[in-house]
This record gives sequence, C-alpha cells and structure tokens, in this order.
Amino acid sequence: MSAIYLRGLLLSLALVSSIGMQNLFVFNNAINQPLKRAWPVTLMVWFADTALTLAGFFGMGAIISAHEMFKLIIMFLGGLLVIWIGFGILRSAASFKLESANTALPMKKSLINAWVVTWANPQAIIDTSLMFGAMRGSLSNTQVTPFISGVVSATAIWFFGITLILGLLKERLPQRFLMWVNIISGVVVMLYGAYLLYQVVLMVI
Repeated sequence: MSAIYLRGLLLSLALVSSIGMQNLFVFNNAINQPLKRAWPVTLMVWFADTALTLAGFFGMGAIISAHEMFKLIIMFLGGLLVIWIGFGILRSAASFKLESANTALPMKKSLINAWVVTWANPQAIIDTSLMFGAMRGSLSNTQVTPFISGVVSATAIWFFGITLILGLLKERLPQRFLMWVNIISGVVVMLYGAYLLYQVVLMVI
C-alpha cells in the first residue's frame, strides 16, 4: 500500500466523517429501510460522491474559481433546495414509527435523493472542487491513480460502514430516539440551507 494511496485515504476519511447532508441521508436511509434495500441507496450515494470527487479532481474547481457569478447561483439555488429537503425530513419525523424501518421507501425516489444530497449541495460542490482541484495540481502523473483510489476507497468504507452498523442496531434503538434523529437531522439540514443563503447575501453586499 503506497504512501500516496494512504494520503488520499486519510484525507478523504477526515472529510467524509464531518457532519453533512450525505451522512444525514445515509443515516436516515439505514434506519428507515431494511438492509437489503438500504445497500443500493448507499451504493448510489457513494457513486454520486465519487463522480463529484472525480469532477472536482479533474477540472470543475477551475471553472468555479474563475466565475464568481456561477458560484453565487450554485449557492443560492442549492440553499433553497437544502431548506426544502430539511423541511421534508421534519415533516416525516412527526409520523415516524419504528415499524417504518421495515417499510420499503420508493426505491426510485431514494436513488434520486442520493444524487440530490450530493450534487445539489453547493458547499460540497465548491469545497470538493476547489480542494481536489488544488490537490490534483500538486501531484505528478504517476501519483494521480493511487491518490484518487485512496479517496474513493475511504468514502466506500465510511458510507457502507455506517449503513451496516446502523442497519444492525436500529431494532435495539427506542422509537423516540429514532424520531429525534429525524427531527435533529431536519433542523440541521434547514439551518445549513439558511447558512448558505446567508453566505449569498454576504457575497452580494
């Protein structure tokens, strides 16, 4: 295992372990669906995250950095969408029942949301693009493959690990705890969306 691979692995683990929309989505997916249906959604989250990482690593960062108006539009539209997603989580929390953990959610909607929480998250787009775009510039051609392999390996370990652990433990968790998980998740997501809109205001003035 090369040092460059480990560098990508550790850097990616540090990023993906922070609280964000993707982790909240994977968490809710694991506790609200049986494992056999949670796995495909988790796979889609990882695939969407990998696609975003590769896009940022190989060039999107340069586009966003060079166009301030593009960055502003992404922040504004994404902020509104994030607030709407958070509202949806709060709305579902009121009717949450432990039995729903064994009730399959529409797979098509779940798979679409897996892309939404990644590609409609403006801060993730900007941060990922700028950071990985900069990292790409610091690597030689021979270091690119092991580094990016470490990055995508870390996200796979994290997302699938969360799904497995919560999928196995959810039946032991009290219903009130699971209800509050949804409430807190919804509040955090809405506050995050409000923060994005606040950043837009600061950029405008």
